[in-house]
Amino acid sequence: MFDIRPVGYVIGLLVAMLGAAMLLPMLIDIVEGRGHWPAFLESAILTFLIGGMVALSCQNVNKDRLTIQQTFLLTTGVWLALPIFGALPFWLGATEARYVDAFFEAMSGLTTTGSTVLSGLEDLPRGILLWRGMLQWIGGIGIIVVAMVFLPELRVGGMQIFRSEGFDTFGKILPRATQISSRISVIYVALTLMCTFGYLITGMNPFDATVHAMTTIATGGFANYDASMGAFGGATEYMSVVFMILAALPFVRFVQMTAGSAAPLLRDSQIRVFLATALVIVAIVTAWQFLRLGDISEIAFRKALFNTVSILTGTGYASADYMLWGSFPVALLFFVGLIGGCAGSTSCSVKVFRYQLLFASIKVQLRKLHTPSGVFTPRYQGRRVEDDVLSSVMSFFVFFTVTLGLLSVALGLTGLDFVTSLSGAAAALANIGPGLGETIGPAGNFASLNDTAKWLLAIGMLIGRLELLVVYALFTLRFWRA
Repeated sequence: MFDIRPVGYVIGLLVAMLGAAMLLPMLIDIVEGRGHWPAFLESAILTFLIGGMVALSCQNVNKDRLTIQQTFLLTTGVWLALPIFGALPFWLGATEARYVDAFFEAMSGLTTTGSTVLSGLEDLPRGILLWRGMLQWIGGIGIIVVAMVFLPELRVGGMQIFRSEGFDTFGKILPRATQISSRISVIYVALTLMCTFGYLITGMNPFDATVHAMTTIATGGFANYDASMGAFGGATEYMSVVFMILAALPFVRFVQMTAGSAAPLLRDSQIRVFLATALVIVAIVTAWQFLRLGDISEIAFRKALFNTVSILTGTGYASADYMLWGSFPVALLFFVGLIGGCAGSTSCSVKVFRYQLLFASIKVQLRKLHTPSGVFTPRYQGRRVEDDVLSSVMSFFVFFTVTLGLLSVALGLTGLDFVTSLSGAAAALANIGPGLGETIGPAGNFASLNDTAKWLLAIGMLIGRLELLVVYALFTLRFWRA
């Protein structure tokens, strides 16, 4: 019989912790003195009590071992439960958002997507702005743990290739998650503090520096201003680029580096390909600015660098309306968003290593066509890639493409135009943030979309953040019969 209690225990505990976290923005609201703190108090009490009661009712279980079914359910359940309660401060607070908008904002935050339905951000209470940043910061560290602990064990999308780097032993997944979380947390907090300091020296005030550091390291992209990073100077953009890139690198390499071994970081082919990809695309966009728009200024280079890195890493900040750059760079940036950063980072989308494995497989097939009697095997970082890894990666690409198409069609059926439907589906599924067009592009937001479209996009964010197959597995009869 399927035992849901271990899943309920962990979810309840995390929901209770989320409720406790709401007290920090409540204190910020009290200090600000605008009278908005009761919304956070009410949300915190309700969230903590419900989470605590669920955890207490499920505590008499073996918390050391989880079955594969329980692990799939837990991974999806956490990312569904936390936005439900994380939406309460938006719903009850100063934004006066309807619940669909509040849930959209919370899901966008915890999945580090960065799409928003809120406007007039400069006038919102600081508690709300801090809560948006905290949601992304929590979601960022959460997805690192999922990528390093759960996905390799669940053999999702080829992530099993990193199993040897993820501090082994399946079954005892909760103690392992705790162990890895403690190591990652140190790195995560250190990078956040460094980013905060970096923003301070570029001229940000302490509050803006703190919130933007949270959303930068989480590669989430929530900003405190409608103009996003365009509200700040050039030095801030350069500083942001540095930390967006760092946040898109595998955090396990940082753990190894702090343990005294920098060699894995320097030898990682995924990192080299990611950095090379960023360099090439920035060069192309900069060349376009020069050759077609005649702009050879430092500002043009900075805007190309910042917005390209922001989209590639899935952060979703914007410092310019790149819809005005022309059709070629807009189309290029659309596909750039479907690349993503490195596995085991806070970045999102398809991930660089999957493209490496895809091209390695294509290369082998081409060599077999040329030399049918030859024996060729795809390799990744010098290691032979097993057939189950390649099969998992190919399945991911198929499911990603099909899901993108179906979500685009579904959005179109709600009345959205083609560009909004396709780019909105890509922005949600790849957790990029802004889409394309006048409505959801870098100069707009998602507020004007109909409710059905917002629910569909929120579901797309969840599916994309959990690498698709984790969620889809729950809807198969074979999964529940196993």
